[in-house]
Order: sequence, then C-alpha cells, then structure tokens
Amino acid sequence: MREPDRILRLKTVLARTGLSRSTIYRKIAEGTFPAQLKISANGSGWHESDIGRWIKNPVGWRPKGEFNEVR
Repeated sequence: MREPDRILRLKTVLARTGLSRSTIYRKIAEGTFPAQLKISANGSGWHESDIGRWIKNPVGWRPKGEFNEVR
C-alpha cells in the first residue's frame, strides 16, 4: 500500500530547498515553484511529492498536468 503524500509546512520547505521565504513566494507567482495548499483557516502547506519533484529538477519543474508544447 502506498504511503499518503505528506503536507509540509513552510519551515520544512525552507529547510529542504534552501530558498528564502520571499524567493519561494516570488517563484510561486512566476509559476516556477509549487503553490501551497490551504489546509485550515490559518494554515497552508505543500505536498511533499511536489517539493521533491522541484528539488530534483528546479529549472524544468512545471505543475502537474502542464505539458510543454511541441513546436
């Protein structure tokens, strides 16, 4: 049985990526970093698998379902 995808909070994402808070939010706005999920009225987090995919390939990362067009 597969383990569920954990939700990571900002502090953990900062530690794993080595990015600053402002850089993460700038990259989210640019579409080059996974967007956070609303997990409660005052909390948000990221899927661990999305952060893992970004760490493996930060330059080529794209949101799931977004494919590059072949020209």
